[in-house]
Amino acid sequence: MKLFRLSIYCFLALLNLSLFAQKKSILAKSKTKELAIDGKIEEDEWLENTETASNFIMFEPDNGKAISENKKTEVKVLYDNEAIYISALLYDDEPDKIQRELTERDVFGVADHFAVFINGFNDGQQDYRFYVSSTGVQMDCLATEEIEDFTWDAIWQSSVKITHFGWSVEMKIPYAAIRFPKSQKQSWGINFMREIKRNAQKFTWNHIDTRIGAVLTQSGTLEGIENINPPTRLFLIPYTSAYYQKDNFSADKTLKAGLDIKYGINDAFTLDAILIPDFGQTKFDNAILNLEPFEQKLDENRPFFTEGTNLFNIGNIFYSRRIGGTPIISKSTLEESLVNNEQITNYPSTVDLINAIKISGRTKKGLGIGFLNAITEKTFATIKNTNDNSSRTEVIEPLTNYNILVLDQRFRQNSSVSFINTNTSRNGNFRDANVSGLVFDLNTKGNTYNLSGDFKYSSINDTESYDGFKSFITFAKTSGKYRYLFNGKYTSKNFDSNDLGILFYTNYYSGFVNASYRILNPTKLFNTLKIEQEVNLDVDNSTNRIQNTSWIQTIITATTLKLFYFQLGINVLPFETYDFYEPRQTGRFLYIPRRFSVYLEMESNKNNNLTFDITPSIEKFDENKRFSYRIYAGPKYRFSDKFSLGFYTDYSKNSNNIGWVDSDNSGIIFAKRNIETLQNNLTGKYSINNKMTINLNARYYWSYSSNKNFYNLEDNGRLTANNSYNTNKNRNFNSWNFDFSYSWWFAPGSQLSLLYRNYSQEETNSIQRNLKQNINSVFNANMTNILSISLRYFIDYNSVKTKF
Repeated sequence: MKLFRLSIYCFLALLNLSLFAQKKSILAKSKTKELAIDGKIEEDEWLENTETASNFIMFEPDNGKAISENKKTEVKVLYDNEAIYISALLYDDEPDKIQRELTERDVFGVADHFAVFINGFNDGQQDYRFYVSSTGVQMDCLATEEIEDFTWDAIWQSSVKITHFGWSVEMKIPYAAIRFPKSQKQSWGINFMREIKRNAQKFTWNHIDTRIGAVLTQSGTLEGIENINPPTRLFLIPYTSAYYQKDNFSADKTLKAGLDIKYGINDAFTLDAILIPDFGQTKFDNAILNLEPFEQKLDENRPFFTEGTNLFNIGNIFYSRRIGGTPIISKSTLEESLVNNEQITNYPSTVDLINAIKISGRTKKGLGIGFLNAITEKTFATIKNTNDNSSRTEVIEPLTNYNILVLDQRFRQNSSVSFINTNTSRNGNFRDANVSGLVFDLNTKGNTYNLSGDFKYSSINDTESYDGFKSFITFAKTSGKYRYLFNGKYTSKNFDSNDLGILFYTNYYSGFVNASYRILNPTKLFNTLKIEQEVNLDVDNSTNRIQNTSWIQTIITATTLKLFYFQLGINVLPFETYDFYEPRQTGRFLYIPRRFSVYLEMESNKNNNLTFDITPSIEKFDENKRFSYRIYAGPKYRFSDKFSLGFYTDYSKNSNNIGWVDSDNSGIIFAKRNIETLQNNLTGKYSINNKMTINLNARYYWSYSSNKNFYNLEDNGRLTANNSYNTNKNRNFNSWNFDFSYSWWFAPGSQLSLLYRNYSQEETNSIQRNLKQNINSVFNANMTNILSISLRYFIDYNSVKTKF
């Protein structure tokens, strides 16, 4: 009898699992009357539509658990020639406990959320995701298995209503916001998601099994959309902006105007163009004291280069900050070419962008095509002769054309093969570059195993032309509690993608192994838990010496039942390695002793009004008194659903650090030095409503490097004392940035923004260890103040056509 009951239980469990595994389907009903997108869901169109998506299933933390009756969720879908319409009733037995923080667009905050994930090609490769919070704030993104890109913004409508039973949502998503094939009958991938913030729970309509690594392939289907005739997709976004800039020496007023164009070439492809670009209100860059042999990698904040660029990021050979970045002839290189009595009086730090266009989309058969072109203007530095006060100009960046072409073929809903080419052409006798890559990502039918890799080839035409290549291959188990990954990589000495990409390490081969264990459902202690073990070994091609970029690492990540998050990382390198980049000379290397490091990242429950983050870390070398430590910490307090302030401090100290300082006739000079860095950030937000926000962002950064002893680098990578070198190579760096802004989305896609910004930067060879004096120094330096106002207005061609 016991055996019989056990068999029945097993059968029911398997039946329940198989039901979860089936793809759900919902039928969209044709709409004939106007709908008011007000969140009330009172129109007959909704009430007469009996096709309902319900029976949501928990995605996290307790994956597979059915939603309770007192939290039931009911979703309906309508459509017409212009858009699809979605209504959702989100029941909650404690409506007064629904989290409702107001934020600016694309910021989730502490609030409940409802979302729809749409894949017009139903190929399991990319979702268009539309979120709305319980306060009506919109968030949207393009999602792949690797990333959710919230820099992408679409034009759509939504409204929410808090009710006696919970809350309700209405959405209108125009066809212009998504991509789908031109067919008489549409069949889309679709899923609905609900987040209950106070419980840290997410539910989806179609079950997403976390035992399977792929999420996008586990959507349901939307049927019923037939014989639609979408309107012309032509959007014009004219803008105008005014700037007043003042520093200690001059003042300047600037008025700008321009136009962004978005045109739907057909149902699947879109042309984006910017004429007379204006990026004056983008977020400031976090300047640092950079002692590394590599340039500082900067975040991209310009909307044109962040929105909908997922195709161009395939293969990781596109770094958009190259376009309109620093000139190709550096200031130090230009200084070396100066003759006696000459000095540089004007050196532009960036190059102006003339215009840019991009075309992207995907055919019905899954072929994604992307093309991007940008042109930057010829840029000059001014050089003055101090003897006769005459001036001359020198080209530091010629007229330059940047091109990117991407072809991405998707198949079987979970695999792809891609080709990408980047080309940089500079006018005149300047460096040109071309890089091509073939990338593949193959998954088994059940998304259990993955095989991926690439082959990239670069060709540089300069005073000395050269070619190079780079390749990797990865095999991974991507499902279940236990997962693993094996990776092999080879990069030739002359591979160079830095004209339109960013690459630091070349001339090496490597092997990487990762093994992990994770819980798929909560336990008595943890909501989530993952344990990873990694081993990475990088070996120089020329010498077969192990590089310092190798590691053996253990990572434990967990969230407790009370939503306390922590991550522990232990990194050890039990053998000697070599740095082939710090000497800044080809063929030379620096010996690095054995080392050990550990960090612990902790975050309190984000639902609380007062939250706190702290991450201490320490690194110790097998060398007398050579170590470093760092602590990142900061509180954030939510005074109300509208107002919050956050502060964090990031302090680090390196004792007896070894680093390059110079090269002279005696060879390569290194120094033993102490480095201290302090960064303080203050952020604030006051949301007047879900369309108006006031933001504060202030950053003070101070770092110094104090050299104690100098050494010569020997051919074997070791150092010998240099008692004759006495040049002052100390560095003391201060930076201040302050942004105070007001933003009003007064209509869909239309924004008025007002920004006050001031910033200052100061660098000397004189070390000042007193914090107060450093702050005074940066505020007494040449402070730049900018007041700007910008207006962008979204014009839909169809609306204009109707009016006229």
